[in-house]
Amino acid sequence: MKNNFQKGKVITISMGHLFHDIYTAFLAPMLPLLISKLGISLSMAGLLDIIRRIPSLFNPVIGLIADKLCVKYLVILTPGITAISMSLLGKSPSYTILFVLLFVTGISSALFHVPSPVMIKHFSGDKVGTGMSFYMFGGEIARTLGPLLITAALSLWGLEGSYRVMPIGIIASIILFLKLKDISPINNKENNRKQKGTKETIKELIPFFVSIGGFQLFRAGMKAALTLYLPIYLTGKGKSLWMAGVALSILQFSGAVSTFGAGYISDKISHRKTLYITAIASPLIMGAFIISGEILMVPFLILMGFFLFASGPVILALVQETNTERPAFINGIYMTISFSISSLMVLIVGILGDKIGLELTFKICAAFAVLSIPFAFMLPIKQKE
Repeated sequence: MKNNFQKGKVITISMGHLFHDIYTAFLAPMLPLLISKLGISLSMAGLLDIIRRIPSLFNPVIGLIADKLCVKYLVILTPGITAISMSLLGKSPSYTILFVLLFVTGISSALFHVPSPVMIKHFSGDKVGTGMSFYMFGGEIARTLGPLLITAALSLWGLEGSYRVMPIGIIASIILFLKLKDISPINNKENNRKQKGTKETIKELIPFFVSIGGFQLFRAGMKAALTLYLPIYLTGKGKSLWMAGVALSILQFSGAVSTFGAGYISDKISHRKTLYITAIASPLIMGAFIISGEILMVPFLILMGFFLFASGPVILALVQETNTERPAFINGIYMTISFSISSLMVLIVGILGDKIGLELTFKICAAFAVLSIPFAFMLPIKQKE
């Protein structure tokens, strides 16, 4: 692998991430109209998002398959597939069709997200953290642009006209094909060493994934509380719904900026140092946010967004720098761990909020996050090929 940072290719794949994830952000804005059209309950509506996420549980299997294929074609095709399935939600005549379309989206999303970081690593040379920052910045911005795009489409053409935004994703796939079709195959056939067995690969990396899992587990409650329950927390403290929405936007935008810069910083000072700085700073800032007044709310939200999301590209870089011949498989394991932990913590934070109130729950999440610090020190500084 070349040691130079191939910025053009990194940006191309990151833009693919942007256009893919714009479509996965369509469901929430469309749900009120889908509920009205099909007469489905709130619990059935909630099940739709779970259906979309279920294929993520099979990420390790997808990774094994991707390691045997030329992964660039998965990255090229999936934005178009996701665009088609999500844009057709408004035309769905029944709940069953919604179910099928979202399951297809989930499969397509997994097929994109498992191999694409492998390509980013390939083109990032010795600046993997910087490459992952470009990649994750695309995904974070997509979560802002997606709802805006589909809301505008629904306003112009109604629910039945949602299919009109489909061409954007298809064009993105065509552009990806034109940009990536001539690159050399990125798979393990370029590595002539005898590959280790799957069990042996997993066994060697158990300590690494224990460290990653522990770090994410103790921070996941804090992230769930701030990204999902922040508007409810603020309105419960007397803030207006408008202010609560703006607060969440500030947090998310700061997080997007963070994902862009954190990887570059970690390439300069090491991944592990970056992670234990975020591990120490995040709970302290969240604690200060909880006890602060309205005047300091915005500065603390900006700082919190930066340190909360900064770990994302750094961990992804560490995963891709593991010395393994099965990079997509390892990325699949990481994504499954991440998905399972985040889903569990969203549920736990919600239950605690109902039982003891969000004020105390937020304090517990901040205190709980302190326990991620030892796991940050257990992580490798940098694993070389």
